[in-house]
Formats: sequence, structure tokens, C-alpha cells
Amino acid sequence: MDSVLTTVALPLALGIIMFGLGLSLTVDDFRRVATAPRAVAVALGCQLVLLPLICFGLVKVLDLEPHLAVGMMLLAASPGGTTANLFSHLFRGDVALNVSLTAVNSVIALFTLPLITNLAIDHYGLEDEVSLPFSEVVQVFAIVLVPVGIGMLVRARSLAFAGRMERPVRIGSAVILAALVLAVLVDQREEAAGYVQDIGLATALFCALSLVTGYVVPRLAGVREEQAIASSMEIGVHNATLAIYVAVEILDNTEMSVPAAVYSLVMFVFATLWGLLLTKKLVKTPQPA
Repeated sequence: MDSVLTTVALPLALGIIMFGLGLSLTVDDFRRVATAPRAVAVALGCQLVLLPLICFGLVKVLDLEPHLAVGMMLLAASPGGTTANLFSHLFRGDVALNVSLTAVNSVIALFTLPLITNLAIDHYGLEDEVSLPFSEVVQVFAIVLVPVGIGMLVRARSLAFAGRMERPVRIGSAVILAALVLAVLVDQREEAAGYVQDIGLATALFCALSLVTGYVVPRLAGVREEQAIASSMEIGVHNATLAIYVAVEILDNTEMSVPAAVYSLVMFVFATLWGLLLTKKLVKTPQPA
């Protein structure tokens, strides 16, 4: 992939997206986790345990090529994306819970992302080709968390400015992500047809299973409807930019970034359709007192 993309566009994309997340966060968002322990625990359990297991089973059943399989596991290990907050708002989810989950999960992923990805690399015998050193992941998350901190500081100093910047930053993030996805697919254009066939099905199934798991498991655990919707969006809408960054910049393997690139397209469609189903069918169903 072009060096300008890896050295400028990818860090810029991450910076803008995480700065936008910071603009929507306050210290109280982290404190609020204690007020909804069941919803948070169930959602994080789905994100950190169930999702990697589901993804691993999926890539084994579909018998994906090792690099693509590791790319799928990297995607599964990535935290929820900031767009999840928007989907939660649109489809009557608990946005406050969503924001808190995004914040907490982004920090936890500092430890779980390299663990899960390295286990996948080892399982597929690729340790001689790629590796994900913990020290480099710390550097990545420093790049990620510093813009979040700056965004939170800006919000604390000027709430009005943070409110005005929210929409432009969100639009800018979407544009940059679209450019990254296009760059990945162009870079891998010779194998594009095969990827669409293999990864298209894998990402579609994984996205659908993520969204449904994120809703059904919390509901079975007694979590309220609006919290379950927030959990569903958090678990189904991943930070694809982070997965692409790690694959390209840290693992130096563009092929591993393809699942995240394709997923970023699939998740917008699936999250919208799932949200419409929830609001038109499930949410209208009378809930027991």
C-alpha cells in the first residue's frame, strides 16, 4: 500500500475518529459504568469472549485462507466504533451506555487485541511472517488515546465548540474511512474477486451474528430494551479503521486488512436494517413491567 497512506492517511484517520469520540466523552461516562453493571458486564462479555469465539468458529467453517482468517480475528478483537453511538441514537438505544461502553472497551482492547490476534497468528502458523508485539500495540493506542484525551479536554473547556464540531468530525471520519476502504481494495485488486466471494460471506455472517448476539444475550440476561439496543450496536459496529491500521502499519500485511475494509461497508447496511427491525417490530412489543 502506498507509503503516504500508511504514514499520513491512516494515523490521520485514527486521530480524527478518536478526537471525535473524545468530543462526546466526559469523565462521568467512565463513572456511569458503575450505575449499569449488568448491562456493561454482559456487553463486554459478548464483545471480549463470545465475539472472538463466534468469529473463530466462522472462519474455520468457511475454511478461510490464513491471512484472511487472522484479519477476521483482528476485526473481532477491535473495539466498537464511534459510529455505534450514532446508530444507537437513531434506533432508540441508551446512548449514554453506548458511549461508556465505547470508552471502556477502547481501553480494554489495549490488552485483548494483541492477545487475540497473536493467538490467531500462532494458530495459523504465521508467526514467522507477521507478529503483533505488545510494545507496538501500546504505541498504537497512544496514538488512539491521545486524540481522545484532547477531545475530552476540548469538550470540558468549550461544550458549545464540541457540539458544533461533532457533525463535521463525524462526516470527516466517514469520508476518510471510505478512502481507506477504497485504497485497501485497490491495493488488493488482483485478488478482489476472490475476496468478495470469501470475505463477503464471512463479513456478512459475522456482522449479522454480532448484531443479533449483542441484542439477544443482554435481553436474556434481563437487560432493558434500550440498553440491549446500545449493546447490539456497540458489538456490531467495529472500529474498522483501527483494524486496518494494525494490519497495514503494525503487521505490514495489507491482505489482513481486507476483512475490516469489507466489513466497514457491510456493517452500515446491516446495522441500518437491524435497527429498523428493532424499532418497527421488537421495540413496539409491550415489555413486561
